[in-house]
This record gives sequence, C-alpha cells and structure tokens, in this order.
Amino acid sequence: MTKVERSQSFPSTGRRAEAAQDVVFRWLKQHIATLPRRDGVFLTEAEVSQATGTSRTPVREALLRLEADGVLQIVPKKGAYVPPVTEADIDAVMQARGLVEEWCARRAAGLGAALAEQLDELVARQAAQKDDPVAFIESDREFHRAIVSAAGNPVLAGFYESLRDRQLRMGAYALTTSGRRIDEVLAEHAAIVAALRMRDGERAAEAVARHLETTLAALRLPAMPKWGRPPS
Repeated sequence: MTKVERSQSFPSTGRRAEAAQDVVFRWLKQHIATLPRRDGVFLTEAEVSQATGTSRTPVREALLRLEADGVLQIVPKKGAYVPPVTEADIDAVMQARGLVEEWCARRAAGLGAALAEQLDELVARQAAQKDDPVAFIESDREFHRAIVSAAGNPVLAGFYESLRDRQLRMGAYALTTSGRRIDEVLAEHAAIVAALRMRDGERAAEAVARHLETTLAALRLPAMPKWGRPPS
C-alpha cells in the first residue's frame, strides 16, 4: 500500500454533500492518473479523507463512482484497489476504440461545419490545458465523445463511454512518454477536424486511425521523468 499524499485541502464547511463528493472524485481521478501504470495500488478511505480534507462519506461515494466506471475495485476491509494497466488491457481498449471511432467518424462527417466548430472549441480548450494532465485528458475525452455522439448511435455511444472510463491512467501515461506528444495530439485532432469540415468520411476515419496508432505507440514507450517536459 502506498501513502496518499495530501496535495491540497478542501474545507467542507457549508458545502453540500454532492459538491464534496465531486471534489473528492476530481482529486481521486487526478491522483490515480499519476500512479505508475504497471503498479497495483490500494487506497483507503482514511487516507483519501485526510488528503482531501473531507469526511469519509463523500470519499466512499466517490470511490463507488470510480468503481462503477471500472477505474478501481473496492475490496472489503482492505480499501480500493487500483489495478495495474497491462499490455493486454492497452491492446484490447485501443482495438475497440478503433472499431468504434473510425465508424463514427465516417457517419459524423455529414454534419460538416457544425460539428467542426464544436470540435475547434474543444481543441482550443485542450491547447490551454497543456500543464494540467487531467484537464487535458478530460478535454481529449470530450473531443472524441463529441464525434461518437454525432454519429447518432446510442448503443455505440454507451459502449464507447465504458471504454473511455478505463483510460484515465492510459491517457496520462501516453502524454508523459514524449515532450512532443501534447503538441502531436493537438495536431492530430486538428487533422480530424479538417476532414470532418470537408465532409470527407474516409479521410476523417483515416485521421482517427493515425491518431490512435500514434497513441498506441506512445503507450508502449517508457515514461519521461516529468509531465509533458523532457528530462533536464
């Protein structure tokens, strides 16, 4: 079991239970994103409560939410287990993403400029979040979710959501493998948007495929010492 560091305090005076739970949920996602990919880690309610400055109730609720998302598993009398991310996990998730996202890009291309404008805003938001890995990944998630949603298949959208929830640590890890990866992601997203703006479904699917291929390659590289920056 590793010790959970107290990175910041969240006073609970006057806060509604829902808001406190959201604060803990956000803190846990950020903390889990920074955990070594190949390590399994136990988190306890007491540790998380101390680190976030909240009571155990919102901690417990936040852990249950993350368990439902497939991020961790609650083990009675031991805590919440965050499993390692294996090579098999990575391959399975990326293969599934390719099947869903390429099909959805072809379907969504018919929306043209309307979808492209929405995605432009998300790319701009990502560009402003280069120093915040969790925020950057959340915007990345919104970008890909928007394309899947635009395809208009709610069954695929629901399945895709379960895939994206499993990628918290994968996404953070991929961004740490190269000092250039953040800018590469932004450029790859821009290429997808350009194809969608032209209503070219095949080109959009190809741009998505290239983006996922480079992401998979990044996931197989060793991480750099610092988030988003080359070693000094």
